Amino acid sequence: MSLVKKFATVGGATLGSRLFGFARETLMAAALGTGPMADVFYAAFRFPNLFRRLFAEGAFNAAFVPLFSKEIEANGVDGAKRFSEEVFGVLFSALLVITIAMQLSMPLLVRYIIAPGFADDAEKTALTIRMAIVMFPYLMCMSLTAMMSGMLNSLHHFFAAAIAPVFLNLVMISVLFYALWNGADPLQTAWYLSWSVLVAGVLQLAVVYVGVIRAGISIRFRMPKMTPNVKRLLILAIPAAITGGITQINQIIGQAIASGKEGAIAALQYADRIYQLPLGVVGVAVGVVLLPELARALKAGHMKEAEGIQNRSLEFVLFLTLPAAGGLWVLSEAIIRVLYERGAFSADNTAVVASILAIYGLGLPGFVMIKALQPGFYAREDTRTPMRFTIVSVVVNSALAISLFPLIAERGIATAEATAGWINTALLFSTLLWRGHLKWEWALARRTILLLVSTGVMCAALTYALGFASPWLTPETGLLHQVMALFVLIGVAMVVYFATAFVIGGADLGMIRRNLKRRPKA
Repeated sequence: MSLVKKFATVGGATLGSRLFGFARETLMAAALGTGPMADVFYAAFRFPNLFRRLFAEGAFNAAFVPLFSKEIEANGVDGAKRFSEEVFGVLFSALLVITIAMQLSMPLLVRYIIAPGFADDAEKTALTIRMAIVMFPYLMCMSLTAMMSGMLNSLHHFFAAAIAPVFLNLVMISVLFYALWNGADPLQTAWYLSWSVLVAGVLQLAVVYVGVIRAGISIRFRMPKMTPNVKRLLILAIPAAITGGITQINQIIGQAIASGKEGAIAALQYADRIYQLPLGVVGVAVGVVLLPELARALKAGHMKEAEGIQNRSLEFVLFLTLPAAGGLWVLSEAIIRVLYERGAFSADNTAVVASILAIYGLGLPGFVMIKALQPGFYAREDTRTPMRFTIVSVVVNSALAISLFPLIAERGIATAEATAGWINTALLFSTLLWRGHLKWEWALARRTILLLVSTGVMCAALTYALGFASPWLTPETGLLHQVMALFVLIGVAMVVYFATAFVIGGADLGMIRRNLKRRPKA
C-alpha cells in the first residue's frame, strides 16, 4: 500500500471520529454554553487527557513502535508477543499506582495546577475535584489502548486503532441526547458526561484488544519485570512522553491562566475542537503512518527511501494544511456561528471563540509539521532532542500566555500556543537538515512558495464570496440554510485553491500519481 493510501486510511477513520466530535461539541455548546459547568467539566477532563498524551500517545508512538518493529524483524511474531507482554505487565502496574496516587492528590492538583482560578469559588473547586476523580481512570484505559494501537500500526493494521476514538464521541453524544431529552440541568449533564468518559475508555480498549487478537497476537499479563527491552523502552519513553504531550502541556498552562476569567476555558475548548479536525485528519495520519515506515526503511538500510518518505510527508502536509489555515482565518466567525450559536451559546460567545479559532488556524501548519518531523528523530531512537525543543516551546508559551492574557484575554493564550508551535517546528526542521537526515529540495521549497500564493488567492476569493453569503449565515436563517451556505463557501475555496495550485505549479498530477503508486522497497 502506498504512503498516501496509508495516510488516507488513517485520515479517513480519524475524520469520522472528528466529525462525531463536532456533533458532540455542538450538543455540549447547546447544553452547557460557556457557563460555569462547562468550565468545570473541561477543566476536570483536561487533566486525564494531558496524562493520556504524556504517558500514552507520546511515549508509545515514539518509543514502543520502533522497538516493537525491531522485535518483529529480529525474532518474528513470537518475539514481538513476548516483548508486548513484558511491556504490558510493567505498564499496567505503573498506571494503577499513578491512577491511585493522582486521585488521592486531586484536591491539591485542582487548587494549584488544574484550575487555580477557581480558588475563590468553593463549589466549582469541589465539583472539579470530584469529576476529575471519576474521569482519571480513563488514562489507564487509553494508555493500554495506545500500546495496542502501536502494535497494530507496526503490523500495518491501521484502521482499528484509528476508529477506536469514535467510541468516545458516540458514548458522549448518546449521553448528551439523553440529558437534553430529559431536560437535565447543566450540573446533571456534566456528571453524565464525566461517567461517559470512563465508559468510553473501556470500550476503546476493547476495540483495539480485539484488533490485536485478529492480527494474530494474544497478550497475557506477566508480573512486571525490568528486562533489557523494557529498560530501553523507558529510556526512550520518558523524554518522548514529554515531547508527545507538547500541545496538551501548553494547553494545560493556558487553562490554568484562563481559569481566572469565567467562560475562558470553555471558549478555548470550543475553538480547539474545530482546528483539531485538520490537525487530527492530517497530523495524526502522518504521525501514525510515518513512524513505522521510517523505522522500517532505516532498519533495512534504505537511506534514500527514508529521505523520500520524509520529504513527501512534508509536501503532503503543506499541500493540505496551508489552505486549511487560510480557510479557518477567513471563515472562523461563520464556522462558529453555524456549529455552535444556539441554546446557551450566544452571539457574544461566537465573537470570542471565532477570534481564538482564527489564531489557531495560523498555527495549524506548524502543529501538523511537528507530527511529520518528530518521526525523523524517533525512528532513529532519538527522543531526547525533540524533548529539548519541547521544553523551549513550553517556556515560550508560558511567557507569552502570562504576558498576553491581561491584554487580550483568551486570544493571548491562543497566540502563545501558535507561536510556541512554530518555534518547535523550526527547531525540528533545522536540526534534521543540519544532521543530514532531511534532504533539502529546491523543488519542494519552490512548491511551498507557490502553495502559499495559491492560499492567498483562495483567501481573497473567499473574502469576496463571504459578502454574498453573509445573509444566509445569520442566526435568523434556518440551520439547513446556514450549513448549505457554509458548505458552498468551503466548496468555492477548494475549487479556487486546487485550480490555482495546479495552474501555477504548486502541485501537479504526476507527483500525486507517483505517490499513489509508490511501493516500499523490499
